[in-house]
Amino acid sequence: MNRKVLLVGDGAVGSTFANDLLQHTKVNELIIADVVKKRPIGDSMDLEDIIPFAGECNIHPGEYSDAKDADVVVITAGVPRKPGESRLDLVNKNVNILKSIVQPVVDSGFNGVFVVSANPVDILTTLTQKLSGFPKNKVIGTGTSLDSARLQVELAKKLNVPVSNINSMVLGEHGDTSFENFDESVVAGKALRDYDEINDDVLATIESDVRQKGGNIIENKGATFYGIAVMLAQIVGAILDNHAIVLPLSAPINGEYGIKHDLYLGTPTAIDGTGISHVIEAKLSDEEKAKMLNSADKMQEVLAGVNLD
Repeated sequence: MNRKVLLVGDGAVGSTFANDLLQHTKVNELIIADVVKKRPIGDSMDLEDIIPFAGECNIHPGEYSDAKDADVVVITAGVPRKPGESRLDLVNKNVNILKSIVQPVVDSGFNGVFVVSANPVDILTTLTQKLSGFPKNKVIGTGTSLDSARLQVELAKKLNVPVSNINSMVLGEHGDTSFENFDESVVAGKALRDYDEINDDVLATIESDVRQKGGNIIENKGATFYGIAVMLAQIVGAILDNHAIVLPLSAPINGEYGIKHDLYLGTPTAIDGTGISHVIEAKLSDEEKAKMLNSADKMQEVLAGVNLD
């Protein structure tokens, strides 16, 4: 590997990701592309200041054509979600942006892995694969990894245990049809529902808090970016280091959960230097499986209305 990364989109998520990646993973070259040409210039110079602490890296602004020999292209570009706006409201705005990115990257000769975090991420990851024609394992979305992190934090607070003791995930769409796998969740080796502090009302409150957290952050500070930037850095680091990790990501569904649609959806996913090594079908209760199928149906309804011509 060249250990070369092209970042497309230098907003709050993109720049925070670049900072996190350089501090935790060896990168030989980081190219930053954005429609606002001045920002990658300034960010490249700003990021150079951490080289003495993080290690040598050629950091510079660039264009989509620079993807030709990159290992990973990270797409964070897109119109951000406004207060009160759902992620699916962003579809029509961000599909056109996606089209303008993917084709020039493919035309450059790029043969690495696409990593998508722009919203609605499941839709845009699905469309990135269709627009690029890449093998499905070489297109990854951040999926419900951020939702799952938020869930683990809320459960840890409620049960007064370290977050590392929590084994619980959010699955399905990164959005309104997501759901928590409470029926299979384990905390410190004990089933979540066996804790005295836990009942259906408590879980409903936790679910609501997790779902509303992103909107609350946006209302108070305008954007969310710390958590998703760390997730992106973990994904890209695993690819560059060929280090196997499992996260709930936007992954290509091929009959898992009984889903018949050709799309990407949040499910446990193993990634390494090849991209997605395999998709894991989580064990779900009948009620949760129905929620996963509903999430897939809602995503398909949106995809059916997207014009890629």
